[in-house]
Parts: sequence; structure tokens; C-alpha cells
Amino acid sequence: MSLSDKAITRIRELIQSGQLPPGSRLPPEQQLAAELGLSRNLTREAVKALVVARVLEIRRGDGTYVTSLEPAVLLEGLGSAVELLQGDTQLELAEVRRLFEPVATGVAAVRITAAELAEVQGHLAAMYAAKDDVELLNQHDAAFHRAVIAATGNQTLTSLLEGISQRTVRARVWRGMVDDAVADSTVAEHQAIYDALATGDSALAHAAALMHISSTEKWFRDHLAGSEDET
Repeated sequence: MSLSDKAITRIRELIQSGQLPPGSRLPPEQQLAAELGLSRNLTREAVKALVVARVLEIRRGDGTYVTSLEPAVLLEGLGSAVELLQGDTQLELAEVRRLFEPVATGVAAVRITAAELAEVQGHLAAMYAAKDDVELLNQHDAAFHRAVIAATGNQTLTSLLEGISQRTVRARVWRGMVDDAVADSTVAEHQAIYDALATGDSALAHAAALMHISSTEKWFRDHLAGSEDET
């Protein structure tokens, strides 16, 4: 482990132990370096690395603070990392989504509030209205799923799936441009998810989401395989 890695680890330990709780201000650089037993340069490097990781934030003219450490903050960079994935990772992301999202939808069915259900219904109505506009349809498609996952009340799960879905949304736009018949089936599948949520049926919501996501994944697998065969 390099000295800068040790400095990062030490600051993380101070946070995990509660000596530097969320929202607290770090000591001045010179004092922090002395407490860590490292040079100011190494301490500065460690702080910069933790700022990039969203563990710390620099407030101009005020100092460096520990962030809220909430999932939405710490996992904010996941979407950027997903964008850099190479190779056949589009199919892997579709598989990850299939493993997580139906379960989350089932949980949402028993936790969703009237206001949250109304938001989901609003996006469903917008999807019906946008069936001839692929990009707008997929914007509301993504918003529909965000609203459903948010209804679980699980911030960590919401942040993880949001990071994954940013790339899958573009793939779904591609599907809509290639397959003219996909709009009707997509809206019908979302209607089934909404109906299950509205009745509070967890098993049915899980099944409806699984059917929807599995059909999308199968389409990608078939078409990507076809593209490879052509080359």
C-alpha cells in the first residue's frame, strides 16, 4: 500500500469510527497531516481522492467537509463508470437489471403510497400519448421505472438501479427505432406493472416486471447475435 493509500485509509477510518461524522469539517490541512503522521502533500492527495469519491466535499472559502454519505451521493458516480464499460457489457447490464428490478417492483407494490402511485400513473399516461415518439416514450419509460423503484424507500437500491439504467435507456431507444411494433407491447407491459402496483399484489408486480425486462433482454440478445452473424 502506498503512502497516499494509507492516508486515504486513515481518513476513511476516522469517518467510519465516528470521529468525523457526516457533515463534519476536517481539521486544517497542517493539523490533519500531523494527526495522520504524513506530509501535507500526501494528505492533500488523499483528500482530493476522497473528494472525487464523494466522501468529502470542498466548500470554497470554508474548508473541507464530510458529505452526507447517503447512497445517492456515494453512488452518484456509478452511472459514469457504467458508461465506460466495454465489450458485451450491455447484455450484462440487462441481466443485472433483470435480477434486481422485478424484486424491487414486488417490494414497491406493498410500500407504494397513493401519491407515488399517481406519479407512476402519470408517466404511464405520458407513454400512451408518446407512442409515436421513440425518445419521448423512453424518457417516460425510464421515469416510470424510477418512480416505481423510489417507492421501495430503499435509497441504496434506487441509486444502484439508476446508475445501471442510464445506459440501458439508450439501448431501449435503439430498440424503438429498429422495431416499429415495440411501442404497443412496451406500453402494455407497463400497464400490467401499474395494474399490479395498484392492487398491491407483490407477486403479480414481480411477475409483470420480470416479463417486461426479460422480453427486452431477449430482444437485445437476439439482435446483437444477429449483428455479429452479419459481420
